Amino acid sequence: MPTAIIADDERLMRDQLRLRLGQAWPQLEIIGEAKNGDEAIELVEQLKPDFAFLDIRMPGKTGMEAAQAIGGKTHIVFVTAYDTHAVEAFERGAVDYVLKPPEHERLLVTVERLKTHLNKPALDVNSSVTAMLSQLAEKITAKPTYLQWIQASIGQDLRMIPVEEILFFRSDEKYTCVQTAKYEALIRKPVRDLAEELDPSLFWQIHRATLVNVNAIEGVTRDIRGRHLVLIKGKSDKLEVSRSFLHLFKQM
Repeated sequence: MPTAIIADDERLMRDQLRLRLGQAWPQLEIIGEAKNGDEAIELVEQLKPDFAFLDIRMPGKTGMEAAQAIGGKTHIVFVTAYDTHAVEAFERGAVDYVLKPPEHERLLVTVERLKTHLNKPALDVNSSVTAMLSQLAEKITAKPTYLQWIQASIGQDLRMIPVEEILFFRSDEKYTCVQTAKYEALIRKPVRDLAEELDPSLFWQIHRATLVNVNAIEGVTRDIRGRHLVLIKGKSDKLEVSRSFLHLFKQM
């Protein structure tokens, strides 16, 4: 059976990639997981997998640095959330890649590529590829790292939701509701934590219990009590704006 390791500093991302790989390539055995580049290098030395899925950005040694250290000992597959630059960069390079969050159809393409490598010697990540990835790293590290997706519960199922699809977050005492145009999901993370992890240019906090996607705002109205309410495109929800956050709407 073909074997692989997964290296990513986010446990949820490792779990998600393991699950998706199991669906796309049931014969692939995940024989180890690492939280950083140093651990990935050790696992390759010890376990000698056919493939190593390396997140580009990890604490300690990055995925790129780990790939250079691993050399030709295994086939490298880079994992990245930054598809804007990554697709062009990786298509030109002698490496494979997986985009976060991993989608089944796109992962099937990657799996077919990897199968063709099974009986071939692994290639070193050469200087040209390293330079290309370094340029990519400069582009993506120039910006703060914000959440790209939310893992939320819908009934008994877990779903990876891209943040740009979320209309708003609204918390109660126990859960936070994640509202998209099509469905509602639940997470346990409070709004105060989400506000620190989401791009403030995309999500505005309008109440201690509410974050709203600025692209989902249809307008602002006032009720008979004088409260300011945010109207959401395509939804009947009206989200109350706390007095301390009214300044956000002066420009509207």
